[in-house]
Amino acid sequence: MAVSFQFEQCVAFERDRAAEILRAIPALPGVFALRGTSVEAQPYLTRAADLRRRIARMLAPAEISAEGVPVQSKRLNLRGRVAWIEYSVTGSEFESRLTLYRAAAIYGLAEARRRLRLHTPFFLRFTAENAFPRVYSTNRLSRRALSNFYGPFPSRAAADRYCDAVLDLFKLRRCSEELAPYPEHPGCVYQEMKKCLAPCNQACTAEGAAAYSAEAAAVEAFFETRGESLLGELTAQREEASAEMEFEQAAQIHAQVLRVKAAAQLADELVRSIPRLRAVIVQAAAEAEGDAAAAVFLIEGGALVGPARLSTLGVRAVKEQTEVGSSLFAQPLMLQAVPLAEPETGASATTPSSTESPVQNPEERAAHVLGELAARVMPIGSAMDLATLSDHLSLLRRWYYRPEKQRVGEIFFSREDGTWPIRRILRGAARMALGDLRRTEEPAIQTGPVSAEKNEQQQATESTDTLPPACIAP
Repeated sequence: MAVSFQFEQCVAFERDRAAEILRAIPALPGVFALRGTSVEAQPYLTRAADLRRRIARMLAPAEISAEGVPVQSKRLNLRGRVAWIEYSVTGSEFESRLTLYRAAAIYGLAEARRRLRLHTPFFLRFTAENAFPRVYSTNRLSRRALSNFYGPFPSRAAADRYCDAVLDLFKLRRCSEELAPYPEHPGCVYQEMKKCLAPCNQACTAEGAAAYSAEAAAVEAFFETRGESLLGELTAQREEASAEMEFEQAAQIHAQVLRVKAAAQLADELVRSIPRLRAVIVQAAAEAEGDAAAAVFLIEGGALVGPARLSTLGVRAVKEQTEVGSSLFAQPLMLQAVPLAEPETGASATTPSSTESPVQNPEERAAHVLGELAARVMPIGSAMDLATLSDHLSLLRRWYYRPEKQRVGEIFFSREDGTWPIRRILRGAARMALGDLRRTEEPAIQTGPVSAEKNEQQQATESTDTLPPACIAP
């Protein structure tokens, strides 16, 4: 896949003007690359919580001893090899990782996936192309069967738990062999336990094959509807048994309903077929002058697109909170539409320019941003290879399955009809633009001798997602 990526800023580095150049770099989180004079040489590429401090440390002049001899240090110094500084300011860790991945891909670094620790997540594959379908967990994607992969899951163990729970509700085969049914097939233990329709020795008849196809269709419907297909059927049977005063039968069906609900809860909301994996991720945007805004990322078919800045103008978030900290006072409120620019007067006001955006309402503005992101999505079957799709899914899984207290940002899934919950997305964007409402004040930095050393060590801690400066030309 041809990746199109450019850093926001590119600055020529001169040792005589190092202090002036470094002062112009913002002290904000971001991703940067230090390149030599050779275009083909691999750059030093990493992300940092403070671009100015990290780059200044990499390009600082060597320390000179009292005897006038350079002091040897284990700290990496590239002052004599760097010719260009490229960087992009980011607003969140999610954006930093995605930017770092795109920058690594544009430079063609083979070790990018290994250093970013990107591994294909585990999915459940439903082998619909087989005459006797089965379900199993795997992390190997197939271009021709992406619609039959359900996930991603946080781990293989989670995928296996969900798979076993679903198969316990049906009688689908669990063997991995390519079946060639014949009446003398010995079968397996699941046939003895009445947990399989045994297509290996009973599907030689037309009735057996039809029964197995119906069972396979029921399993596929369970995955597509997240269990609602089976729940609706069982609920109707329970109500019918209760109406006919068959309370024992109704109790048995109710117990089965509880089993179905327990199985469905093992799969998070993110688990769905890859083509139907459509969502919007809202993160804090990089600092910029102007109105408050949030960074919006689009997930379309598992592929990540973005970010795009979504202005929260016209959406007001109330900061007041009660003594008990109720979140009702922290919910953004929709206000009347506010123009993005002052209205013009005179004759020119009646003939709006074609370059001016007519979007003024917050909901229309959000729909416009999502439409622009959707236009940048590349079809998986034509442009995006499976390796890139796997990397995007890995980045998504790493962010989504973090503990709730550690996961920064919000995600909003599309509705069943394909539309977006625009108002919910706007409220989430306003919360991201406003920041953490529960944080009343920043913790004070201790100034004792031991605490000062601890603070210095904490500030010196940087990201480990670093690519080597192996081939930077002097």
